[in-house]
Amino acid sequence: MKIVYMSMTGQTRKFVKKLGMDSLEITLDNAFQEIYEPYVIVAPTYEKEATSILNDFIETGHNQSYLKGVAGGGNRNFNTLFCFTAKDLAQDYHVPLLHLFEFQGSDYDVKFFKEKVNELG
Repeated sequence: MKIVYMSMTGQTRKFVKKLGMDSLEITLDNAFQEIYEPYVIVAPTYEKEATSILNDFIETGHNQSYLKGVAGGGNRNFNTLFCFTAKDLAQDYHVPLLHLFEFQGSDYDVKFFKEKVNELG
């Protein structure tokens, strides 16, 4: 399963690198790229304007049909806003919210997330 993510400060990128899984970082240059395989989004937590390239990617071509789940990283200091981007994406696109982690995630987060992805197939 491909891991598709965006990273603004590098925290999400660090988490994804720890996974050791096939990944694609979404940037302004490739936000409208089509892929033809199942994937999971790992989203940082920022205002919708900052993360809208994830929506652009999901809504390009048939990408939405390959989206299998969402995970999110954030800062627990933001209380109810912790990982709201991932929560919104999961709700908007009707896919499971797989995991929420703080900053670049712990060893436990990496292990748990990989288990959840493997459960998806």
